[in-house]
Amino acid sequence: MNERYDPIMVTSRTPVIARAARLLRAAGAHAPNGASTTQLAADTGLARPTAHRLLVTLADEGLMDRDSTSGRWNLGPELFLLGAGAGAGRRYDITDDARDLIDRVARETGESAFLSARRGDETVCTHSQEGSFPLRSHVLHEGVRFPLGVASAGLAILSHLPDGDVEAYLGRSNLSADWGDTHSESAIRRRIAATREKGYAVNPALLVEGSWGLGAAVFDHSGRPAWALSVTGVETRFGDVRRREMGALLLNTAHELSQRLRGHHTAR
Repeated sequence: MNERYDPIMVTSRTPVIARAARLLRAAGAHAPNGASTTQLAADTGLARPTAHRLLVTLADEGLMDRDSTSGRWNLGPELFLLGAGAGAGRRYDITDDARDLIDRVARETGESAFLSARRGDETVCTHSQEGSFPLRSHVLHEGVRFPLGVASAGLAILSHLPDGDVEAYLGRSNLSADWGDTHSESAIRRRIAATREKGYAVNPALLVEGSWGLGAAVFDHSGRPAWALSVTGVETRFGDVRRREMGALLLNTAHELSQRLRGHHTAR
């Protein structure tokens, strides 16, 4: 499995704001340990001098921060202040609304449970809760990003998007280039069809051998899939019967969270 930020083709005509945004996302994927200029340049497909120039500019604005000892870059304090001041955290971070439900899923299944949020063509894990079963898959942890359709959370979200959005995404993506033939367009389409039939997504050890995952979409106030609840664990605990039981639990919990979020929106 490739856990670092996936490279994106960047050309000289790519707008500077898009380049800066890719650097910020790449730095976020390396938090809290940070990343070197060379590493961030490789992650984003930028030439190292270009990456360095943009990183310095972002640091001047407080959007990036560089450790004076190690030289590694991390996201800067201004990002936190901007989000807090504008209420972005309350708008996009639903962790407080979901925490008790994620804890319940982990407690009832014994598996590690996660909340992931859609960010453009990716999902990012924003919260996790370990289960009681001692063996874990370690595929997901907070801050990890996957393209839509790769992990169970992203597959659940992708499968519940309108057909036009799915077609547009598949048209601009080449998942098999980075994730292998198991993520070819035809394979993704088959898994989308299966997810729509079951209601929940299944990742049968496609990222790490022996590590399975299940995911269910959570919908925002407009009815669009914006988050996902998921569980991961070792293959021996994901037999047919138990998989159906956990899938049903995820679906019910995701529906409860969707209703909770819709209620909060109505109240505001």
